[in-house]
Amino acid sequence: MPAVMIQGTGSNVGKSMLVAGLCRAALRRGLKVAPFKPQNMSNNAAVTADGGEIGRAQALQARACELEPVTDMNPVLLKPETETGAQVIVQGRRLTSTRAADYAGLKPRLMGAVLESFGRLSAEHLVIVEGAGSPAEVNLRAGDIANMGFARAAGVPVVLAGDIDRGGVIAQIVGTQAVLDPQDAAQVAGFLINKFRGDPRLFDAGYRMIEARTGWRGFGVVPWFAQAHRLPAEDALDIASGPATGGVRIAVPMLSRIANFDDLDPLAAEPGVELVMVRPGEAIPECRAVILPGTKSTRGDLAFLRAQGWDIDILAHHRRGGAVLGICGGYQMLGRCVRDPEGIEGPAGETPGLGLLDVETVMAPDKRLSRTRAVHAASGAEITGYEIHIGRTEGPDCAHPFAHVAGRPEGACNGRVAGSYLHGMFAGDGFRAAWLAGLGVRATGSYEAGVEAALEALADHLEAHLDVAGLLALAR
Repeated sequence: MPAVMIQGTGSNVGKSMLVAGLCRAALRRGLKVAPFKPQNMSNNAAVTADGGEIGRAQALQARACELEPVTDMNPVLLKPETETGAQVIVQGRRLTSTRAADYAGLKPRLMGAVLESFGRLSAEHLVIVEGAGSPAEVNLRAGDIANMGFARAAGVPVVLAGDIDRGGVIAQIVGTQAVLDPQDAAQVAGFLINKFRGDPRLFDAGYRMIEARTGWRGFGVVPWFAQAHRLPAEDALDIASGPATGGVRIAVPMLSRIANFDDLDPLAAEPGVELVMVRPGEAIPECRAVILPGTKSTRGDLAFLRAQGWDIDILAHHRRGGAVLGICGGYQMLGRCVRDPEGIEGPAGETPGLGLLDVETVMAPDKRLSRTRAVHAASGAEITGYEIHIGRTEGPDCAHPFAHVAGRPEGACNGRVAGSYLHGMFAGDGFRAAWLAGLGVRATGSYEAGVEAALEALADHLEAHLDVAGLLALAR
């Protein structure tokens, strides 16, 4: 099957971005290419053309291939619900929720789905596969479906990516080979170095040392990609617009189960906005607006929010005349109460909300997954987004909707407070401009055009510093 796999020496070494760039580079060479990640762990999900959900990173990679995202591109998605448990999404649909200790028992069943999805993709495309975490986590090797277990089952050659920015990249790569089973190590066709700052030639001696120690072929040293911030963030810590810019400040509490936080990327890209991600233990600063983002555990994150004192900060912000917007789980938090009588997100029960909207939410087992077009009630601006949530929200403030979807009301408003289930709303230039105008900010540019330009620049970057032709030639 025509495929090559990028694995990493650890998490956050840049695998997702490398795959996106290689996908675009392959597309520009006239190849029919598709991305694939056997198993992803993320609460940042996208709704696919076939009505399921996959990791948001795979949706970006599909865009790099000029394909609609489909569930086969990420057949197993783990969405953490607690410190020790996660929801298991298989080929786009919820299979079960499980504790980490019990997940190993599911893996033989999941491997079948992984290989089935891979088979469908590779029947029509050259597939560029992304691993998860690191194959050096050999304590997890039994039943592995994410790294070497998949690579060997599918017969896919592996290129190992090391992250020089975090230091110790020689040990990362040589050490990975040292702990791998010999048959797993034999699956590795080479390595590359990612995130180099400065002149890559300064690492020539280290590069040759890795080649000599491992016997693996080097495919290049990739310098730090300066336009990474223009692509949807994979980590909530990556999306803040940085230090004070003099722009209008918008604060976002970093909930413990924050989900679909790439909703915020278009705001971070606006020159007139200072987007502040408020970390646990920090107070919400004075700002023009607070956005409560999505969460995988609304009641759990209500408790987390209160433990940080953020409920007091948000109520004080509202009393001072500040705006508040809740998206999805954040919308549910703004109401009077969140009830979960069936224990869908955790122990059955109910939790008081912040009481800024006169609505109540009841959790239900059915998840709504849809791509959605709406019209913003206040401005008439079109919103193109998606819904991915459980729960039904009702109450008097729903009579003052945030938007209309096919003529029906969506969300709720009460003065400066608004809530909506619509993810991705800020990606549309028209709505983003209308919402920011209400805060006294003039929006500039096109977010989507910026993402497209960044993908092109990323492909150029990899072509300049990697042996892309040699790497793609590994696919067989």
